Amino acid sequence: MELNEAGLRERTWWTKRGYKLPEFDRKAVREATGRGPVWVHFGAGNIFRAFPARAVQELLDQGIMDRGLVAAEGYDTEILERVNRPHDEYSVLVTLKADGTVEKTVVGSVLASYGLDGLKEIFTMDSLQIASFTITEKGYGVFGAEEDFKNGPDRAKTYMGQVAGLLYRRFLAGRKPIAMVSMDNCSHNGDRLLEAMETFAGKWCENGLADRGFLEYVTDRSRVAFPWTMIDKITPRPGQDVLKILEEDGLTGMEPVVTAKNTYAAPFVNAEECEYLVIEDDFPNGRPALEKAGFLFTDRETVEKAEKMKVCTCLNPLHTALAVFGCLLGYKKISEEMKDRDLVSLLRRIGYEEGLPAVTDPGILDPREFLDTVLTVRFPNPFLPDSPQRIATDTSQKLSVRFGETIKAYMASPDLDMDRLRGIPLVLAGWLRYRMAVDDDGRLMELSPDPMAERLGRRLERIQLGGCLQMEHIRGSEHVLRPEGVPGPEIREALRPVLSDAAVFGVDLFKAGLADRVTEYFTEMAAGPGMVRRTLHALGKGEK
Repeated sequence: MELNEAGLRERTWWTKRGYKLPEFDRKAVREATGRGPVWVHFGAGNIFRAFPARAVQELLDQGIMDRGLVAAEGYDTEILERVNRPHDEYSVLVTLKADGTVEKTVVGSVLASYGLDGLKEIFTMDSLQIASFTITEKGYGVFGAEEDFKNGPDRAKTYMGQVAGLLYRRFLAGRKPIAMVSMDNCSHNGDRLLEAMETFAGKWCENGLADRGFLEYVTDRSRVAFPWTMIDKITPRPGQDVLKILEEDGLTGMEPVVTAKNTYAAPFVNAEECEYLVIEDDFPNGRPALEKAGFLFTDRETVEKAEKMKVCTCLNPLHTALAVFGCLLGYKKISEEMKDRDLVSLLRRIGYEEGLPAVTDPGILDPREFLDTVLTVRFPNPFLPDSPQRIATDTSQKLSVRFGETIKAYMASPDLDMDRLRGIPLVLAGWLRYRMAVDDDGRLMELSPDPMAERLGRRLERIQLGGCLQMEHIRGSEHVLRPEGVPGPEIREALRPVLSDAAVFGVDLFKAGLADRVTEYFTEMAAGPGMVRRTLHALGKGEK
């Protein structure tokens, strides 16, 4: 059976195999969407199809919405030709539940897809309320846009330049209102998009290539809004295990493709069941009733608090802890790590004992409930093929937010005792131990990419694993680590340039009073094979 309009006419075939199908009149909705689209989404990849597109389908099924989504691709239009259009814009969402079951949904809320050139008329329409984005944090950059600044809105070539050009068309059509909504997983994401649009508008106005009122239009929140959002839903790359499920059902043509630009895409998406989308309620041209599909609308301050709760306390720090120690202990899946009592004990300490006393409470989400769900439902989910090796990527860029903010909170509050911090310093020490590129069995291991790899390597090059002969790993003759694992001034001085680096940790760990504790943990874990496990176990038993 094929995933397309013709295949879906055989509804019984699908329902017998457990697929939830669209209930709305797709032909009528397509016609209505063509006459007056309300929502265009840029970067219609996995998380878009697993979350917003599925939510819109719920509202279409209930008759709350009467128009669907328009998908836009500005980076790799080959996806449209090889994935979207062969399947008539349908996709299959496979929800991977923690209890080991799967839920299969055919998502048909996307009614059309275009490259950016195909959106010119749509952006002039009165009906358009939302332009949303999941293009990754890097997508909002304006580097390399000098030619766009000279050529103007109609000849822009960069992604953000073309989006700004579309917004200029909307300005010329009567300064029509719109919400430009970044749903990418980065703090203050709306401001990232605003900065890009403001840059192009300013340059074009300055160079006489756009009406001077365009910059005023872009920065007028009553006309063009850039709401902040916090999105959270684990949506890994489409997996082979999921593909096998679909093929065993009898579906054909579901294989992932790799484009010439090395984009990995598939007509199906796999995702966890948990999801959160908190949005600043700022929509100058109105919006659909998306709260009826689970979206949480609030003010900007609450969005920021929800983001901080997730990133600084209730999810991301725990993810990083699993990444660091998972690599050292030889794990390949996050879910397998959640069967390790020592690691679970560490996460509970970081989250409940050390994190929650300093947590930012957004009110709209309960931090303890959020944390409970992370530890009991999300991370243990055996279906999610997330690996510690992937999560360990760019860790040097993450520590300052994921742990540094909590340390700062302890430093600033007389009601928080810095001495209670044991789990967080252990993770920081674990990361330094990880940077030695030797696992807990004493074997060389490949490190995940990190922009500070060379700088960190130079700072740690004099420290070698005690009690372990790794000739390939020895960079010089000077060996300062005492094999017995007793901390000494040599280790402290060798680590000083790192531990004092506020760009890495968010604070100078010496000034925070944590440098000695991190040094002690690091020394113990670097004393020889098996010492990472021993140190973790000791903390779990309350010996550290």
